[in-house]
Parts: sequence; structure tokens; C-alpha cells
Amino acid sequence: MDLKLINENGQATSTVAASDELFGREYNEALVHQLVVAFQANARQGTRAQKGRSEIAKSTRKPWRQKGTGRARAGMASSPLWRGGGKIFPSSPDENFTHKINRKMYRAGICSILSQLVREDRLSVVEQIELDSPKTKQLAGKIKGMGFDRVLIITDNLDENLYLSSRNLPNALVLEVQEADPVSLIRFPKVILTLGAVKKFEEVLA
Repeated sequence: MDLKLINENGQATSTVAASDELFGREYNEALVHQLVVAFQANARQGTRAQKGRSEIAKSTRKPWRQKGTGRARAGMASSPLWRGGGKIFPSSPDENFTHKINRKMYRAGICSILSQLVREDRLSVVEQIELDSPKTKQLAGKIKGMGFDRVLIITDNLDENLYLSSRNLPNALVLEVQEADPVSLIRFPKVILTLGAVKKFEEVLA
């Protein structure tokens, strides 16, 4: 598999040989969907809580007698059937939202996404992205010079100047190879890999 190598002007200068196993795999939509759902579910926090009927601050006295009133029988005001009553299945802060994804499935899913990005001409390779100083304007100019609007940049080693320059750009995200996640890879219309990142992807996902 040959990947497109571009210069600072976004023009293709040559190609880079890459692994067919990583960048030439068939797209598995079901696996990618499972990967994205699991990633988003694992990011959830158990921060919501509701009260059950035993936790509601209401009297446990029977509101009216069982028979003879013509009304429906009622046991206590904290009943889930009543307004202000407890929830039948209350949410708990201890609720576990995690989904388990096997390592083999995760690797295959990431490879499937990368291969699809290549087929859709959304993935490009650059030799290196370096900045002299942590300047947001400088990085924004580089991205614009390459002809990109919204872009995900993946490097083998995260340069501090590059990281600091990208933090205030809403249309750019800089990640290391080990931090690349399926949601970010799908969300951005363009993905840029450094040459070092391509080699590291091949080592990690081999």
C-alpha cells in the first residue's frame, strides 16, 4: 500500500510504502460501530443519581383506608405511581457503563478505519511537523497552507511546541499514536500522519 506524502503546501511529492495489513484492509462497518459505541460508553461517568421509594422523605402512613372510599387503594405517598414518589429503577452513581472490547477486535477496528480513510483520500503523510515556538497562529498558518480546514494530526512523539500551539484551535487536534481513538479518526474530515507515526502504527497494530 502506497500512502500520499505531501509537502507544506499540501502537494503530493511522492509516496510512502506502508503495510497492507494496516492500510489496505476491507472496511468492517459492524466492528467500527461496536468500537465507537464502546469508546463513548467507556467515557461515561456515573454522575447521576435518583431516589427510590425508600429514600423519599414522605410519610409511610397509609393515605386512606383500604376499602369503602371509592378511590384506588394506596399504601404510601412515596409510591412510584404518585407524583413526587420514588423511581422504580433509580439511577445510581455506581452504575457501570463500560463495554469490553478485545485487543484483537480493537486493532482490527482501527486498521479498518485507517484503510477507509486512505480509500476516501482523507489521509495524508508528512515527513514532520515542527514549530519554532508555541504559537497558535503559526500552526494555523501551516494547516491553512496545506489546504486543510479541520484536521487531526497524529505524531510519533508529541512536540511540546506543537501541542501548546494546537490547544486553542477548535478545528485541529494533535495526538500521539497511542492516544489515537476511533471517534477522533472518524470525526475529522482530514487526518495527517507523520512518517514516524506510520512506522509506530505498524509496530503497535502489527
